[in-house]
Amino acid sequence: MEIKKGIAVSPGYAIGEAFVLDSESYRIPKRVLAPAMLEAETERYRKACEAASAEVAGVQASFEKKVGKAYAAIFEAHLWMLKDPQIHAEVLRRIREQRFNAEYAVSRAFRRYAWMFRSMGDEHLSLRVSDLYDVEKRLLRHLLGQKRESLTTLTDPVIILAHDLTPSQTASLDPKKVIAFATDVGGRTSHTAIVARALEIPAVVGLGTVSTDISGGDRIVIDGNRGVVIISPDGETLKKYEGLSTSFRAFGKRLTSELKDVPAVTKDGTRVELMANIELPEEVESAVRYGAEGIGLYRTEFLYAREGAAPTEMEQFKAYVHALRTLSGRPLVVRTLDVGGDKVMLGESQPQEPNPILGCRSLRFSFQHPALFRIQLRAVLRASAFGDVRILFPMVSGLQEIDRAKDLLKAAMEELDREGILYNKDLPVGIMIEVPSAALIADRLAKEVQFFSIGTNDLVQYTLAVDRVNERVANLYKPTHPAVLRLLKHVIQSGADAGIRVNLCGEMSGDPVYTMLLLGLGLRSMSASPFAIPELKKVIRTVSMDEVRETTEKALAMDDPDQTSAFLSERARQILPEAF
Repeated sequence: MEIKKGIAVSPGYAIGEAFVLDSESYRIPKRVLAPAMLEAETERYRKACEAASAEVAGVQASFEKKVGKAYAAIFEAHLWMLKDPQIHAEVLRRIREQRFNAEYAVSRAFRRYAWMFRSMGDEHLSLRVSDLYDVEKRLLRHLLGQKRESLTTLTDPVIILAHDLTPSQTASLDPKKVIAFATDVGGRTSHTAIVARALEIPAVVGLGTVSTDISGGDRIVIDGNRGVVIISPDGETLKKYEGLSTSFRAFGKRLTSELKDVPAVTKDGTRVELMANIELPEEVESAVRYGAEGIGLYRTEFLYAREGAAPTEMEQFKAYVHALRTLSGRPLVVRTLDVGGDKVMLGESQPQEPNPILGCRSLRFSFQHPALFRIQLRAVLRASAFGDVRILFPMVSGLQEIDRAKDLLKAAMEELDREGILYNKDLPVGIMIEVPSAALIADRLAKEVQFFSIGTNDLVQYTLAVDRVNERVANLYKPTHPAVLRLLKHVIQSGADAGIRVNLCGEMSGDPVYTMLLLGLGLRSMSASPFAIPELKKVIRTVSMDEVRETTEKALAMDDPDQTSAFLSERARQILPEAF
């Protein structure tokens, strides 16, 4: 048994078979064979080695004709690995003694040698690791043949292991077949993590080399609450996690059932609005099921990711109207296209930027693609005739951007007027407060819009100069940093002074650890992943505002963000022990 620690990004527990996406792109089966099958399995492995060797020899000969003998010699290493007696002996031992099928025996043997090469500190051997993986994949292709099971043709539930998953890849996962995933890189607020939470798939990221340390077919445990991956768990560990998984699901169902139809009100009567963040149209039903009072953030970029290209005006219009009908009168806040940085891009080729986090993203991207922006504005306006629609502009940094966005919105309105198409002429306009410049002049910006939505994921990132998807600096990403808390307090107070609604839609709002703090800062509207709403409601309904104020005052007096987090976590644990 081996335990790896990463970053917990989506809660829950899963026990299952590993599917190593990056190295295989197909599933490696793990079977224990009957004694009578071992000779045939050994022969199958030998034939795969012969076929792979012939293939490599052919590649080498072809390459030699193109670039010369010296460069083609790199394939000698591949031929050596296919004939190496030690590697052969290890594979055969796993087949004959452990009775594993050839595919799994090959994968385990080659992974062990890769680990040995990396750990010996020899630069020459370290460079051979990629050759090992290349030969492993070649052998597996011959062994599996037409029986290869890809991610799109899964028949049994698996746990995905990958170097990384794009947000669009994650959005395409079927939660019935992919019960969890773990990646080498990533952070808690990456869009991949956000989509995992939306799909309610337990996930751990930032594990370093998990995709190369584990073979397809290995049994593993994913602990999405603590950020732990356990390889080849023993019986006692399996029993423990089976119990945790059952309890976690039961707690979630019970909380949802008890609290779905009751308001989020503190013990002494302070009302809090709880809304949902969604990525996909299908999630609206989930939001209503968990008791959301509306959609506080519709991340429309995933409509684009799904299509692989920009959806038409009619496709967007239908998606928004579908959401409105499901919401039955509840509000729908549509954020305009937010691409760039770590976020999913459109299917078209995009120019490379040296620093995309600070580059052409979000509203800046829309301004540089006015035709694309116009289509979305028209779709949102048309949908506003069918329900309570509000439009939200992302990554605003100053007044000039608000003016420009409103001018383009006005132009779209005038177009619809000329065409005789109905829309809400008083459509509420809001902006995301997610960069320090906007937060610092929030009192001025509040005079220009009807509502704020605070995006803490980016606000923390930009305030602390920490790339939020870089696992090497993930430990520096601290939402409880005093500078972040001061900015939050200023933005919330500025909205209150101007008499406009202030919502917080970043990941802080979905974590019960921060609920009391946010209430104490004056926040009265939160938007989170649908499944987080029952827990938030439980915390809100358990506390009084006196308790909230006392907790917030203590937190704001602390200078160490880790100390603040530990204090808030303990307070939340006292209220909601089942979630920790």
